[in-house]
Amino acid sequence: MSEFISDLAKDVLSGKCGSREQGLALASVGGEEIYDLFYWANKIRLRFMGPAVHACSIVAGKVGECNQDCTFCSQSGHYRTHITGQTFLDTEAVVAAAKESAANGATCYGLVNSGLGPSDAEIELFAEALLRTGRETTLGVCASLGVLTEPQARRLHELGVQRYNHNLQTSRRFFPNICATHRYDDRIETVRLCKRAGMKSCCGGLFGMGEGWEDRVELALQLRELDVDIVPVNFLIPIPGTPLEGNANLTTLECLKILAVYRFLLPSATIKVCGGREVHLRDLQSWMFFAGASGFLIGNYLTTCGRSAAQDLQMLSDLQIPLASRLAAQAAGHQPAAAETSTTKALHDQVARYVQTDKA
Repeated sequence: MSEFISDLAKDVLSGKCGSREQGLALASVGGEEIYDLFYWANKIRLRFMGPAVHACSIVAGKVGECNQDCTFCSQSGHYRTHITGQTFLDTEAVVAAAKESAANGATCYGLVNSGLGPSDAEIELFAEALLRTGRETTLGVCASLGVLTEPQARRLHELGVQRYNHNLQTSRRFFPNICATHRYDDRIETVRLCKRAGMKSCCGGLFGMGEGWEDRVELALQLRELDVDIVPVNFLIPIPGTPLEGNANLTTLECLKILAVYRFLLPSATIKVCGGREVHLRDLQSWMFFAGASGFLIGNYLTTCGRSAAQDLQMLSDLQIPLASRLAAQAAGHQPAAAETSTTKALHDQVARYVQTDKA
């Protein structure tokens, strides 16, 4: 198997794409050979992405009372979770959170809404925040508002949104197991129309919901067919009250293997590790880069806390892995801002309303 891994890696390094069968073969790697898989995944990362890694941040613009039934989601109105009611974040809080994200080293910053998709009025509600983020920071402006219409995608692009996140979550085959209130094709069409509107696509999945490796490989191939730019990789945190509250079946090495297989199948995409890394990678969080990841989410998530930005920045410093935003600032002759040691009201207090400190 070691020879198979190295031969396939050399093919990928030369510009060839791995097949479904090859992806499944990589998924079967175990024992000491898994470290060969990580070694070559890192080589592919360095070849296509370079040594620097990208950090991004998100903030929840609207939280709660979603009418969709996604079985993993704490914000679904179908389940009784720790999220109650619906809240909106005002413009000043969104912009304040963006400025801290930039200080913490983020390259881009995403505004996220609960719900199937936004109304036109909701887009206009956040218009000023999106515009000001673009004007008052160096961040790439992102949004994740759900299923869009073509006019809404064009409007977001007019407001300065450069990247749109809309995760497929899993394979087409497995999707009916996690959602019955909208179609897989609704998600695919949103990814396509955002690209047509001029935005980059940020589209990935959530792992640990009961899917198999066939589903994981199939999702990777679907993302490749859509030519997505950024692939967020999330690991399930089982939320009490949701149908998946008992799903705690991911191991640390399996999470790292997912990253490695995705790097083989999506060599030129930014593979970004997001929700669940603190829980599932534990002491091996730094290994995510050596398993093929080229980006990560810094700061809090939506309704769960991440670890402090200072810890992540120290991790990169210890590894001597450069942060892309710092390199860009230095190239422009700017002194990078020092990361703040505590989160702003927008990033911390909002999440603290939903989680207890012992879950951080």
